[in-house]
Amino acid sequence: MNYTLNQLQIFLKVTQTKSITKASEELYLTQPAVSIQLKNFQNQFDIPLTEVIGRQLYVTDFGKEIAIAAENIINQVYAINYKTLTFKGKLSGRLKISVVSTGKYIMPYFLVDFLKLNPGIELILDVTNKAKVLDSIENNEVDFSLVSVLPSHLNIDSLQLLQNKLYFVGGAEEFPEEKVYDTTIFEEFPLLFRENGSGTRYTMEKYFENKGMKILKKMELTSNEAIKQAVIAGFGVSIMPLIGIKNELQNKELHIIKVKDFPIVTNWNLIWQKQKNFSPVAFAFLEYVKSNKEKIIREKFKWFEQYV
Repeated sequence: MNYTLNQLQIFLKVTQTKSITKASEELYLTQPAVSIQLKNFQNQFDIPLTEVIGRQLYVTDFGKEIAIAAENIINQVYAINYKTLTFKGKLSGRLKISVVSTGKYIMPYFLVDFLKLNPGIELILDVTNKAKVLDSIENNEVDFSLVSVLPSHLNIDSLQLLQNKLYFVGGAEEFPEEKVYDTTIFEEFPLLFRENGSGTRYTMEKYFENKGMKILKKMELTSNEAIKQAVIAGFGVSIMPLIGIKNELQNKELHIIKVKDFPIVTNWNLIWQKQKNFSPVAFAFLEYVKSNKEKIIREKFKWFEQYV
């Protein structure tokens, strides 16, 4: 056997994505480069690691075993690097965080200065929907997650960071700015929804359920960016987190439609497993956030105050 660390990393990424194209994108390599290294790695084994049926790549049972071994080897290499930095007196290691899609507008502000203070830390930040975020916490795949709806089925601790305000929004020219509507407006216009598993979708549906309202659903889209563009284009209206529409409001591409009992207010929370055995990096990050969250909110999210 004469495989390289680079080949192990490429093979592991291919098994995780089940796609040479996606693996090359995530590794910032060309597809031919990934294919060549995957072939060179395969040539060192008599048993197939992967197989292609139709246009779909599948990992064989043997390949899955090798992927587990590859991940263990890569983790040990990282551990050697981290121990070297620690020996030099620097905080080092991996910090793994999963955030719901809208959380990408929040989490970087709680990370940037911490990472500048500790350049030996490797950040792995996964931005996905609420269902996958909760899976990552439940399966102990991450140190922390950022959510706007606390899960009742998980044994977690949490730290409240910031209010999450959801407003009813439409295109900038559609509704008089001074008028305040009652909730029957939701039955008059087609609403754009996020996909199932989204925290925003969950909050919307709970609101309508509590009001006993039936809603005309026009379209389902899988990201806040897609919802924004659809509303701007005139496909319909939606309920969106304020944190994700700052620029569009300032540029007058979107307009907050005033509705009684709005905004819907929840909270952004950093969560972790109650019995989590923190690494030194995870513990240091939590302490940093606890000590600095008010300062970060005051400096980075003051613009929130102009929307009531």
